[in-house]
Amino acid sequence: MLISASYKIDIPVFYGEWFMNRFDAGYCLMQNPYNGRMSRIDLSREAVDGFVFWTKNLGPFLPQLNEVHRRGFPFMVQYTINGYPRALEVSVLEAAKAAEHVRQVSDQFGHETVVWRYDTILLSSLTPVAFHLENFGRIAESLRRYTNECVISFAQIYRKTKRNLDRAASEENFSWREPMATERQTLLRSLLRTAKANGMVLTICSQPEFAGEGTEEAHCIDAQRLSRIAGRTITAKLHGMRETCGCYQSKDIGDYDTCPHGCVYCYAVQNREVAKQRFAEHDPRGEALVSRLSRTPSP
Repeated sequence: MLISASYKIDIPVFYGEWFMNRFDAGYCLMQNPYNGRMSRIDLSREAVDGFVFWTKNLGPFLPQLNEVHRRGFPFMVQYTINGYPRALEVSVLEAAKAAEHVRQVSDQFGHETVVWRYDTILLSSLTPVAFHLENFGRIAESLRRYTNECVISFAQIYRKTKRNLDRAASEENFSWREPMATERQTLLRSLLRTAKANGMVLTICSQPEFAGEGTEEAHCIDAQRLSRIAGRTITAKLHGMRETCGCYQSKDIGDYDTCPHGCVYCYAVQNREVAKQRFAEHDPRGEALVSRLSRTPSP
């Protein structure tokens, strides 16, 4: 079994102590976000074939990575580095510092260990096409030889995402828009050239309609990559979280509306104030990530 920690929440920066306590205990409890049922997730060495950590700031979790490695668990890191303005990413670590983390982990555990995510791509008056071309190139160059893959996706505008974007745009005085198909393809070709020039494969997350012409479908939960890291075959089915997802089957131990980063394009947070409250109230010694009480976000 593969464990995803977590595409719903940045566990390494906000819930690292909770993770290590559950890691020591050998299990955690997770609540289904749709029906409320609790389930027990086995985190023992016998049950877990590998971990996938998702983060925008690996710094606080670097010592824990050493411990995960020491106990013989293969792992990989999906590290999002966008370098966006604060109006879009309120409290995310600076791109240059995040790149330092990538280089440190790559040097210590190998360049297969970290995958860079430039995700999600948002077009706005703060981040027009020209911004993305220059910004992506600068970050890619800083990560050259330290990772061999970059995952991208274009912003998917759910109802809650639109509401959060509109609110932020009004408060911070910017505008945003969904790019035209031709615009996406033009940007995609430019990013592909830059990625190749820096020794990276460019993959597309959950948007197979944009794959092709040199790009590939992303497998963010990647049993093949983990197999190379582990030096042995890790068997898992290709079974994504949704129809367009290319991930291998895994158990995710995160929870929605628990990440206080404040990224206005985020699909996993409906209300940042609720997320901040849940983070403040979470018990690092608890079996579950957050309390089962007061789980309904305020409007």
